[in-house]
This record gives sequence, C-alpha cells and structure tokens, in this order.
Amino acid sequence: MPELPEVETVRLGLQRWVAGRTVASVEVRHPRAVRRHLGGGPDLAARLAGLTVEAASRRGKYLWLPLAGPEGARGESLIAHLGMSGQLLVQRPDAPDEKHLHVRVRFTDGGSELRFVDQRTFGGVLLDRLVPAADRPEESIPEQIAHIARDPVDPHFDDALFTARLRRRDSELKRALLDQSLVSGIGNIYADESLWRARLHGIRRTGALTRPVVARLLEEVRGVLADAMSAGGTSFDALYVNVNGESGYFDRSLAVYGKEGMPCPRCGTPVRRASFMNRSSFFCPTCQRLPRRPNVR
Repeated sequence: MPELPEVETVRLGLQRWVAGRTVASVEVRHPRAVRRHLGGGPDLAARLAGLTVEAASRRGKYLWLPLAGPEGARGESLIAHLGMSGQLLVQRPDAPDEKHLHVRVRFTDGGSELRFVDQRTFGGVLLDRLVPAADRPEESIPEQIAHIARDPVDPHFDDALFTARLRRRDSELKRALLDQSLVSGIGNIYADESLWRARLHGIRRTGALTRPVVARLLEEVRGVLADAMSAGGTSFDALYVNVNGESGYFDRSLAVYGKEGMPCPRCGTPVRRASFMNRSSFFCPTCQRLPRRPNVR
C-alpha cells in the first residue's frame, strides 16, 4: 500500500488539478471500486453530480476530497482508498481508457477528468460524512478515518503526547510505528529507513526508550518522509504513480530496505533481513544492535 510520501504526492497533484472544480458526471465501471459505498455505483454518481471539490486532504495514508454543494453547503467528502495498486490519474477527456479504469469523474468545465485505476481491485472510493476532529473540533475529517492518528509531518502532531503514549506501551518499536492509532503514515519501508537513520533496532521495547531517544527517532522519521516526498515517493513497479502517471524515485536513496546482503551505507556491514508481521524488516546488525537481554537470576 502507498505510504505517506506517495499519498502526499498524489494529494498535491489533486490540489493543483481538481480542487475548485464542479463534478458534471460520474461513471462507475467496476462494482468493486465502490463496494465500500453502501448505496453502490448509481447512488455515488447521483450524489456527486453538481458538487464542487473544495480541496485535497490527507491524514497519514488516507486521502479525501471535501465537497460543497451549489449553495455552499458542506458535510460530505469523497474518500479514496488506493489499496495495493490504486491510482488517481488526471487525464485528457480524449485519452485512451486504461485497462483497469474503474471510475471516471467528469467536470463541468469540460477539461481534464479524474480517473480511478486499480489493477488488483483492493482500493476504492466512497462518500462519507465529515465530523469534527477529536483534538481540533474546528477541523473536519471523514467519520470512517477519524480514529487515525496524526502523522509526524502534520503541523498539529503532538510530540509530547506521542512520546508519552509510546513509552507507556510494552511493544516492539517497529510494531508501534506501524500502529495507525498511535502515529499514521509510516509503513514498512519508511519504518525501516527511519530506524536505520536513528540507529535503533525494530525489536527494542518502547517502554525502555528515553525521551531523547524518541525525539531523535521522530527527527529521523520526519527526515525520511521529507526526503521521500521530495523524490515523489517510492516506486518499485508501475503500480504507484502520481496523478500524471509518473513514478517516484526515492527507491534510489533507500539505505537498507530491500538491500539484503548489500553493504550498509554507513559502516559497510551486510544488511540483514528478518521476518516481521508477514513481511520483511531490513537492518544493519552493526549500526542497529539488538538490545541486551536482562540478566535472569
């Protein structure tokens, strides 16, 4: 699934090309693409027509378009779940249809259209009502993702609250970083890269971390995410692209992820891979030493 840098790259494209435009019509070509919308394709199409996209918003890996009616009435948003291979593309109306085109949104200005393309059909779109954010009631967020924590590049992310909640846990550090109710936007790739930069092993216990160590980790997480966003995200294949169909290139800057057996860029030790939550973790055994086991008497 795309992580924060990839979704932010898509959000920026939607903000540029879609925000401020009014929906003329919606064509749903595959029922799985709207399976999360209770009314199905016809209901989604009917309710979207005539609404104006106010902006493109994101929390962690979740993306939505707040909508306004003809009289300025607000209250709903279009959520896009990219899944494993979902793409939101801005295309000319006369551009050939993609093989896995599932939803087409046309606008009243007759310009470029928004297309949802999904090869593996794990993603989808749906309408959801907006509710006040729990920590900032003046902000609105779709009800279905209101439980998702803020991400480290959110200007309202609370470092002190995150540190306290992290240290109260008795969990492996990497497992905690992937918990979207604690901190959002960090997936497997960027967790490994952040832990490498912070010189921390992913199996360290969160309860044993000091505040300065957590502060250093947050600094490195933000650095990794910022670097990845500057590179347009990470593309290992053609399934992740931005709204113009272009791939990201942060994979060229990865230090450990996917680098098993290759020398650590910092010390030269071969990178190792370990199984973790039905996926892989990559780390340097020299830079990221395993925590010492307590003496048992």
